[in-house]
Amino acid sequence: MLVAAAVCPCPPLLVPEVAAGAAPELDAARAACLDAVGVLAASRPDLLVVVGPADGRAAAAYPAGGHGSFRGFGVALDVALGEPRPAVRGPALADSLAVGAWLLDRARWAGAPVEGLAVDGRSPAAECARTGQELAARADRVALLVMGDGSACRTLKAPGYLDERAEAFDARATEALGAADLAALDALDETLAYELKAAGRAPWQLLSGAARGAGLGGRLLYEDAPYGVGYTVAAWS
Repeated sequence: MLVAAAVCPCPPLLVPEVAAGAAPELDAARAACLDAVGVLAASRPDLLVVVGPADGRAAAAYPAGGHGSFRGFGVALDVALGEPRPAVRGPALADSLAVGAWLLDRARWAGAPVEGLAVDGRSPAAECARTGQELAARADRVALLVMGDGSACRTLKAPGYLDERAEAFDARATEALGAADLAALDALDETLAYELKAAGRAPWQLLSGAARGAGLGGRLLYEDAPYGVGYTVAAWS
């Protein structure tokens, strides 16, 4: 059963070494993410799964110790999904999961085993929900670290340029995440999310499926759109 969840954005810029001189701009987001991870630790799960978009790759599951890297962003920094160390070799983590692994390392995660799941951003809501239900059934106490951004179309300089629909989409998603409103998450439009480059849609709807019957409440910790991309941090417990 799902006992806790943390929702965090997944830009590699969250890692200070990647952001370099721009790192202070995301200090508040980093602090909120660490607070959300603290909620996961307090829930004392038997299993923690980091879930995020597959970044254009095929959907994939990663075992505890799965490795990732920020070398593609010019930074000699490697991460792994919890212990054991050295990292298990195999396909490198999707970027979103590497950011999640970095957050856990920053928070000094020392609890349950950590696994990863990269989901296809085109997966329909019903499929995401089924996957979430399957994850929640994997242990008596399951926690999820759900990585994903909102729209990438909030300003003229945003990665997806300005789209007048983006702000309203992000507002609906943020309200749903902050309130743990499963029906509102399920109702997020897949086509609109794709058009707005909202990579968090599929992971959020997976979370909704995992949380069915769990009776969790939500708390919004952060919401902003630096660089024209919607970032939301929330904690469910």
